[in-house]
Amino acid sequence: MSRQIASIDKHIPFGPVLEAGGVRFRLWAPGAKQVDVVLVGQDQEHSLAMPAIQDGWHEVMVPEAGPGTLYRFKINGETLVPDPGSRFQPEDVSGPSQVVDTSGFTWENPNWKGRPWAETVLYELHVGTFTPEGTYDGVRARLPYLKELGVTAVELMPLADFPGRRNWGYDGVLPFAPDSVYGSPQDLRRLIDEAHGLGLMVFLDVVYNHFGPEGNYLHLYAPQFFTEAHQTPWGAAIDFSVRQVRNFFIFNAVYWLREYRFDGLRLDAVHAIQDDGPVHILEELAQAVAKALPRDRHVHLVLENDANQSRFLNREQNGEPKYYVAQWNDDIHHVYHVLGTGETQGYYADYEDNVLDRLGRCLAQGFAYQGEPSPHREGEARGEPSAHLPPEAFVAFIQNHDQIGNRALGERLTQLSPLEKRTALTAIYLLSPQIPMLYMGEEWASEQPFPFFCDFQGDLADAVREGRRKEFAAFPEFADPAMRQRIPDPNDPVTAQSAVLNWDERYSVEHSQWLTFYKDLLALRRERIVPLLGLIQPGAATWHIKTSNVLNVKWPLIDGRELRMTGNLGSKPFFLETGFECMEPIYVSPYAKQKQTGIELEGWGLLWEMRSK
Repeated sequence: MSRQIASIDKHIPFGPVLEAGGVRFRLWAPGAKQVDVVLVGQDQEHSLAMPAIQDGWHEVMVPEAGPGTLYRFKINGETLVPDPGSRFQPEDVSGPSQVVDTSGFTWENPNWKGRPWAETVLYELHVGTFTPEGTYDGVRARLPYLKELGVTAVELMPLADFPGRRNWGYDGVLPFAPDSVYGSPQDLRRLIDEAHGLGLMVFLDVVYNHFGPEGNYLHLYAPQFFTEAHQTPWGAAIDFSVRQVRNFFIFNAVYWLREYRFDGLRLDAVHAIQDDGPVHILEELAQAVAKALPRDRHVHLVLENDANQSRFLNREQNGEPKYYVAQWNDDIHHVYHVLGTGETQGYYADYEDNVLDRLGRCLAQGFAYQGEPSPHREGEARGEPSAHLPPEAFVAFIQNHDQIGNRALGERLTQLSPLEKRTALTAIYLLSPQIPMLYMGEEWASEQPFPFFCDFQGDLADAVREGRRKEFAAFPEFADPAMRQRIPDPNDPVTAQSAVLNWDERYSVEHSQWLTFYKDLLALRRERIVPLLGLIQPGAATWHIKTSNVLNVKWPLIDGRELRMTGNLGSKPFFLETGFECMEPIYVSPYAKQKQTGIELEGWGLLWEMRSK
């Protein structure tokens, strides 16, 4: 494999290129003997040969084509396929692709440069279920609400074109084409542009570890995309030893950031990306993005990585990320979940013992597993040391799409954890110096489930339905086949409909109080925590368990002060000696009692404070 880093020029080679003389169509099809482009008109189709040029590429310039032109590729004179670099699929994954004029949009906020990572408060949402409309315009209408809430970044679950009208987005097969079910490419640009006008960043979740099971035709003409040397849980592994395959995904990342002006990308499940080459694809992608975009833009790349490989999060001497700014920290979620619910089945078993110690380690050092054996993984070592990283290298959350939707019934924490526990855990994660992420509706304690849903047909639909029910057969509550029938059918439209947020919930007393709690905490974070993030000494944080249920974490600052959190994560009150002369409270839980020499924290009570020199 070449060590050369992909060169990103003005035109991305995958997908159609609009030029003064028409449209240049290109397809990398090293496994095809013949390739034609077929223009799709109202009454007829017009086919033109695409001569082979070099390195498996086929290309033709078509003067009569332009913005809006519908087209397909014909492989070996037989099979019609969409363009893998398609910019839009108005008739779904197997329909014709459409030429899109990416320069034909007038940005109202062209000078937007993004925001520093330290200011980030993420809000993950699924476009199709965030609003009753289920569209980009539906999200756009709610942007003022999100700004008022106190989030600074909207993170969209994957948009890459997927089969059918309902999907989480992780079954995408055309990575350059935002799915038409949510609206047009221009609608997506308007959403991002308006968010920028409100001071909100917009992130996109992208999937570079596999293609979905329906609508992927690459194996017909470019089998080099895949390898049998590695496996993924979702199908054939992608062969990143092939230069054009690497370029496909690198160019895709640049495309979203440049053409749509996304402020960042979250790369899904990169532990499933296998690359044995001298330069790992994750490193090359980050380097290529940095070279392709203006240096004055704040662009943030985030990983999901079950392997806890801190090497991708390392910092340069000036503190800037070498490759990726942060990683979703599943470890801290799992600790929060065990504390909040008492559940210890499945991967939660790794956090059952010494749960308070594990929380302390997560808050102080990032990962709970930094090379230790994982019981859930039959003793396999997991993770790399992470204490040297700053707190902002970790995205913390108590809910997200996976942790809700991977449950059999898709229940939220609202149904699983009592109020006093949720209150304490929320105040810890929203005020910690790590980067917080909310999941849509969490801020008002939404009771809507978020079950897994899709829109497959025939045998594939049957396999997905039965496979999901078998997946939970090992759980005691679903051991009875009759109970497994309660697990929602992912392909039933009712399943997706059940996930649509009920915005009227916010107006009930209980939910409105919870919403106010979130707004207050996020305002407190903005005022008191964010200014400290650049002052925290990496590698200096410590934690201490005062009693079996009381955790104290300290983050020393470079100016000699110290940020502290003391959490009474048990049911009995705990008296904390404070020494008020050098203590400045930041947050004290509602029922704490101040006494002459300290504070009595109620069960599940919390104190955030600043200690002076």
